[in-house]
Amino acid sequence: MKILIAEDDLITSRILEKNLQSWGYEVVLARSGEQAWQALKDSNLRLAILDWMMPGMDGIEICKKIRRRKKYKYTYIILLSAKDRKQDIIAGLSSGADDYMAKPVNFLELRARLQTGKRIIDLEDKLLYVQNQLKDLASRDSLTKLWNRTEISKFLREELDRAKRENKPLGVIMLDVDYFKKINDFFGHEIGDLALLQVVSRIKRKVRKSDKVGRYGGDEIIVVLPNCGLIEIRKISERLRASVAHRGVKTGLETFPVTISAGCASSENRLQPSAEKLTRAADAALFKAKNQGRNCVVVDDYVAEYAREVKNA
Repeated sequence: MKILIAEDDLITSRILEKNLQSWGYEVVLARSGEQAWQALKDSNLRLAILDWMMPGMDGIEICKKIRRRKKYKYTYIILLSAKDRKQDIIAGLSSGADDYMAKPVNFLELRARLQTGKRIIDLEDKLLYVQNQLKDLASRDSLTKLWNRTEISKFLREELDRAKRENKPLGVIMLDVDYFKKINDFFGHEIGDLALLQVVSRIKRKVRKSDKVGRYGGDEIIVVLPNCGLIEIRKISERLRASVAHRGVKTGLETFPVTISAGCASSENRLQPSAEKLTRAADAALFKAKNQGRNCVVVDDYVAEYAREVKNA
């Protein structure tokens, strides 16, 4: 584990470094408060020994700055000082330090306190891992493991905001499995679920890494495509359609064909695009694809929509 020693006294720093290296730590040295603060931007530095008195920022100020950080993993801090009065210890701990040791350092005691720090960091990491797992479970559809409707809608809004800032188009594809109700009625819901899972698998293999795929409801799937205009979205949708129709779904000894229909929309050439407008436009295009015989792609008629928006602007 990496550990920071922020100590401006050369002799004290060398003694600390030698002992910590003998205990198996990878040591990073800093001679000033500014050097220490820059070093602590490394997310792998989870342990820090800070001298109270240093040139520039002192240990107290660094502790406060560390605790104000929001997106960094927890850093365990031991504050060193020649000050050993109770009010000094209280001031050090109140600044955000986890532990306080008076100089000269007792190295057996320091080693034990560092082991305590490592245990706390390990517990913190395990807790964050469990929290992230629970968050991911709450954001996923239970069957397909795609993003659920709430999460994919949030992605759509975020990506649309980004597209507006960067002046780039955002595409949305709404698609569903053709005759899905008949598949469920004829083969049963278990086979219907298997068909949906195979469709999802084929779609995920054909989208870009930057794209987000979610289950919008039932057999309806939505794909959010950053930096995707109308020409690109048609090509991508056709690729998805072909990948699904290429082969049937196997159910034991039997195989039956499966196809999808897709409706596409893009923020390209829209005056005031919104997540709701794009979703409705893609859904309307999907409805047209169904009426045109299924197993096809329809792109939203943005020219007529654009003309209406210009007229009403």
